[in-house]
Parts: sequence; C-alpha cells; structure tokens
Amino acid sequence: MKKLLFTASALSCALLFGLGATSCGSDSKKDTPAATTAAPTSKSGTELPNYRYVDIDSVLSKYNLAKDYNEEMLRMQTNMESEVKRHENSIQSFATSMQKKMQNNGYLSEESYKADEAKINNMQSTAQKSVATLQRNFENAAMNAQKTVNDSIQAFIQEYNKKKGYDAILFKNATLYINPALDITDEVVEGLNARYNKVKK
Repeated sequence: MKKLLFTASALSCALLFGLGATSCGSDSKKDTPAATTAAPTSKSGTELPNYRYVDIDSVLSKYNLAKDYNEEMLRMQTNMESEVKRHENSIQSFATSMQKKMQNNGYLSEESYKADEAKINNMQSTAQKSVATLQRNFENAAMNAQKTVNDSIQAFIQEYNKKKGYDAILFKNATLYINPALDITDEVVEGLNARYNKVKK
C-alpha cells in the first residue's frame, strides 16, 4: 500500500445530502434531479439547476489535511516494514549461529541447545507480537485519519452550503453524466485548504 485510501464510498454520507439533511438516511421527500438530465453546458450560471458536484478524488488528492495524513501513514508503514526486517534479520542471524554451532559440535550439553532453542522461539514470539501491535496501530491510525478527513469535509460542506443554498451536492463519480458547469471541486478545495492552513498556523 503506497497511500492512505480515503475512498469516495467512505465519504458518500458526508457529501450527498439535500438542503437541511444531516445524514444519508434523511426522510426528505424532495426529489434530486437525475444526473442524466443535467442542464446543457450552454446554459448560464443563473439558469443552472440548484445542485452542484465535487470530484472527491481530486478533493482528497489536493486537500492538505488528507495529504498530511497520507504522509503520516507512509511514515508509519515504512517504520513497520523496517521493524519487520529487523526482527527477520535478528532471528535469521541467530538461527544461522545455531546451525554452525551444531555442525561444529559446539553444544556440549542438551541443556545448552535447549536454551538456545528457547531463545529463538522467544525471539519469534516477540517479533510476532511486535508486528501485530504495529499493524493494529497502523490500522487504527488509518481509520482515525479517514474519519477526521471525512468529518472535516462534511463540516466544511455544511457551512459552505449555508451561504450557497444548494439543494444537493453530489459526487461526480456517482453519476453517468453531469454538466461540467456544475463542478465546484476547485472552490471546495480552496475553501478546505484556507480553513486548514489557518488552523495549522
């Protein structure tokens, strides 16, 4: 895995909402215009339907919060891979020394051999526990990162739409066709980063 996968499906509840809706399970009976009947590109801004869309993949690739989390996940992954390699090398080195010792009749008693056997078994057990802990930490961090980015985008969209008053904000990849004039991706990314950079300072 080369990057944290903030998938569009994981964010669907955050952005697909009608005016005033708070979740995907909203009871609103207002129909959302079908994507296939989107207004022709020749219409002016004032004639466009009262909904817009975002390209969530572009948002996630350009939103600085998501980018920072991706970098953090990559660092954690690199550290985990280094730790796995360190354990593997240590165990392999000790196993090789045991083999050489056996070939050279270095074990003067059964007790000394059993002591080394117990040691390598303990090394393997320690390695498994260490790697399992790192894996859990990585998975928890990834889930927390995804939730944080999800919540951040959702909060921004809700505030953004208080000013815009759109009936719905949709995902581009959830449609077969949608008028490019309805695209607010760049505007959303700009707003997200302006807010994030202000907080980060």
